[in-house]
Amino acid sequence: MERETPELVAPATFLRGEEGASPESVRARFERMIRRVQAEVCAELEAVEGGASDGGGAALFREDAWTRPGGGGGISRVLQGGRVFEKAAVNVSVVYGVMPPEAYRAARPEAAAAAGGEKAGPVPFFAAGVSSVIHPVNPFAPTMHFNYRYFETEAPKDAPGAPRQWWFGGGTDLTPSYIIEEDIKHFHSHRGERRGVGGIFFDDLSDYDQKTLLQFATECADSVLPAYIPIIERRKDIPFTEEHKAWQQLRRGL
Repeated sequence: MERETPELVAPATFLRGEEGASPESVRARFERMIRRVQAEVCAELEAVEGGASDGGGAALFREDAWTRPGGGGGISRVLQGGRVFEKAAVNVSVVYGVMPPEAYRAARPEAAAAAGGEKAGPVPFFAAGVSSVIHPVNPFAPTMHFNYRYFETEAPKDAPGAPRQWWFGGGTDLTPSYIIEEDIKHFHSHRGERRGVGGIFFDDLSDYDQKTLLQFATECADSVLPAYIPIIERRKDIPFTEEHKAWQQLRRGL
């Protein structure tokens, strides 16, 4: 089992060799997108922390970077104990190498059959994504989760005729402890839909060309801040009781 190696400073890119040969490849463009989104989300959350009205020092994100021997690495950023956010984590990872055939068969049974079924060997893969969970202090401010990811697999070396596979996935989810209709409408207005609370979700998306789907994933990720921050600004200073806080903690534990 490979061990992750801590790094003092994250490299400019986690791609190397053939992986980073073309700066305009989908892999390179997706890495740039998720790292930009990570930086922008963290900067905006810190700005909200810094603008809190109760004085004192604002909480900041702590960053931990890592690499893996097989290829790639990631950046974890965590903010804890803030005046506005109890905890917020915004992480990116860009990893590649080979996956065991049994893991590939479990994840992609139809593709595995095309690649040689039980006889197929280790499968070269690439996986990258940004993921986040944001928990506000105020019970009237909703929790939010989001993640956007891209995955590729190549044909096993012992099944060179098998097709290359790729797909996008992700989503953004709003989870309020207290339902406030105004907030729900605002959140869903960024996808032109106002059903329920939930969010937007997709997986195994490969029905269109990669450029179109990369743009779609980028637009979804770029909608996170305008869909969420105005809600936080409206709710972060609402007075609340211990009973409100207890209900929030109960909801988070469900």
